[in-house]
Amino acid sequence: MMTAFEQQKARRPSNCLISLVVPCYCESENVANFIRQVNTDLEGEELEIIFVNDGSSDDTLERMIALSLEDNRIAIVDLSRNFGKEAALSAGIDFATGDVLIPLDVDLQDPPLVILEMIAKWREGYDVVNAVRCDRRSDTMAKRTTSHFFYRTFNKLADVELPPDVGDFRLLDRRVVEALKKMPERNRFMKGLFNWVGYSTTSVNYERPARIAGKTSFNYWKLWNFALDGVVGFSTLPLRIWTYVGSVVAFFALGYGLVIIVQTLLFGRSVPGYSSIMTAVLFFGGVHLISLGIIGEYIGRVFVEVKDRPVYVVKDVYGKKLESDND
Repeated sequence: MMTAFEQQKARRPSNCLISLVVPCYCESENVANFIRQVNTDLEGEELEIIFVNDGSSDDTLERMIALSLEDNRIAIVDLSRNFGKEAALSAGIDFATGDVLIPLDVDLQDPPLVILEMIAKWREGYDVVNAVRCDRRSDTMAKRTTSHFFYRTFNKLADVELPPDVGDFRLLDRRVVEALKKMPERNRFMKGLFNWVGYSTTSVNYERPARIAGKTSFNYWKLWNFALDGVVGFSTLPLRIWTYVGSVVAFFALGYGLVIIVQTLLFGRSVPGYSSIMTAVLFFGGVHLISLGIIGEYIGRVFVEVKDRPVYVVKDVYGKKLESDND
């Protein structure tokens, strides 16, 4: 009798439609190179290429439209402004129709050739195939260090485990995509969502090359906020920690108060002076502000969720496929 995994493998079609979801923000120099590389590496595969223009201020959109006029596999979702990469990914996921979906960067740091290995794993019966960056020499030392620290910290705090050195570049089966589309949250940390849905998962390794052109729009401040969204979105441990911190501080404060009372009664010592009082006030004031800040992070996200605004707004769509769907 066939196992569930073997049955899933047997259902994989020999020919499948591959949806490439490519968020773009001011990537004018890269879009044509990306298409050329995809055509070279994935020749013979049935493709659907969903570009998501995330409010680019250069001529990225114009170059995408020109490419779509020459290639009917290309579709463009033009967002009304810059909503951020997580929202752009969500838009691409909503519009993609393939049997499998693969998010990847337009700068070719996610090599399209790796997709063939992913498809082979998918045909073995896996629903999710992660692309693991086994060589990150193209990234700076600071970025590699902070990334390593983030994955370790996140996996200790959150209920969902993120595989280290795995970005958005991965293969998702159609049923995984449908599960993702049911998630209504506005503060979206896609790496966490990809892993939260579960399903059978494997991985392939690849070397991450340098960008072919242009500069990344991410900086360390954006990466910090991105990491904060991930931790707050998938863990309540920071809130629980302050219950224990408060208990420990209260215990020591009570103990110190008892010591002062005993010293005064037995030895006639006076209450500690100005310096001790100021130190205690400043210390406890700092503890309170930190705890309020953490609570504020969660309340702020609740505030965003209850407003129930859409994750993104589509200004227009281009490409024969999307235009015909809208008719």
